[in-house]
Amino acid sequence: MQKWYRKNYKNKTKGPANTNPQGQKIFAAIDLGTNSCRLVIATPTPAAFRVVETFSKITRLGEGIIQDNELSRVAIKRTVAALKVCAGVINEYAPIYRSRFVATAACRRAKNCPEFLELVKRETGLNLEIISSKEESRLAVVGCIPLLNRSIKRTLVFDIGGGSSEISLARITNTGKTFIEGFVSLPYGVVTISEAFPEQEMTQLAYDTIIERTHKILQEFEDKYHISEAIRNQEIQVIGTSGTVTVLGAVHLNLSRYNRSAVDGISISRQDIDRTISKIKRLGDEGRKKHPCIGAQKADLTMAGCAIIEALCSFWPIEEITVADRGIREGILLDMMHSQESHPSHSYHKKKHSRHPFNRGKNWNNKKKNEAKSLMNQNGEVANDR
Repeated sequence: MQKWYRKNYKNKTKGPANTNPQGQKIFAAIDLGTNSCRLVIATPTPAAFRVVETFSKITRLGEGIIQDNELSRVAIKRTVAALKVCAGVINEYAPIYRSRFVATAACRRAKNCPEFLELVKRETGLNLEIISSKEESRLAVVGCIPLLNRSIKRTLVFDIGGGSSEISLARITNTGKTFIEGFVSLPYGVVTISEAFPEQEMTQLAYDTIIERTHKILQEFEDKYHISEAIRNQEIQVIGTSGTVTVLGAVHLNLSRYNRSAVDGISISRQDIDRTISKIKRLGDEGRKKHPCIGAQKADLTMAGCAIIEALCSFWPIEEITVADRGIREGILLDMMHSQESHPSHSYHKKKHSRHPFNRGKNWNNKKKNEAKSLMNQNGEVANDR
């Protein structure tokens, strides 16, 4: 589903280069995943940033990639069309002070990715950067920093993508700095799983196979970092970010339609996680397609994501998950905004300006903290200025 919010500024006045009419610097980030294309344009605030425009569209760039490790013509066409919209939105806010446009698992895997990148540059003017699993993991952690409970010194962040799933362990030091201790990447995500098991209704055997394979991959990570013991001692906060996690939050809350401000930052107990996954299973394929918080485009993907979540919860003694409707895009923005470097990366002619900030939910639980002013460098450290 396309999301593109707009509210035009009134009484516009010409401001300095790389700023909006209120004199604020403008930043742009694109996260091109295996399943969707997401753009966010934002301006910095003392605590973090305020979103002024966002666009999101499911493109399934990685559709069929498990067959021959190539991006299909149809998927490329859909994705380029979405990126053209992104370029148009960005152009309306030009000049952009800093920007970063990244692509993840599908592009890492595709043999014809160089041709795809050239086509994107030619058709949209955008320069896409293919990032590693490690960098993808790092950015997901940075994006979730505002949800960290500072009274808990470690956090486990999992990001279920379309073509891969990243799980990161981070630690908060006594000085307020955060760094990644380690990460593991599952070589599959909701798109590749749904294509590997293409039955209209995922069988229990397929579901259990995903869980079993995930357990095997996680074992080495567990052996190295002893995460189970730390979770039992309530020393680790578990944060989940992905479409499946936010769907889980929405279904748990019985929302009549998806509401980001209601979902982002809530904590769901293990009992409620199990109950909600069982509810999603009982809906069946047709029920999931009709559900207002799932829909036809996510019906098959949601079951694949639920299998991964259930695998994590059955492997580790997880008692609670914090839901994050944020991730790589937000991580990119925090990186750029709090970097000591200050060179502009794009220049466009200034056109229209608009504003539509994400509204925060009013009923965040006690674990939810204020947006943290922070940055993470390429070595994995996050410096907080609080």
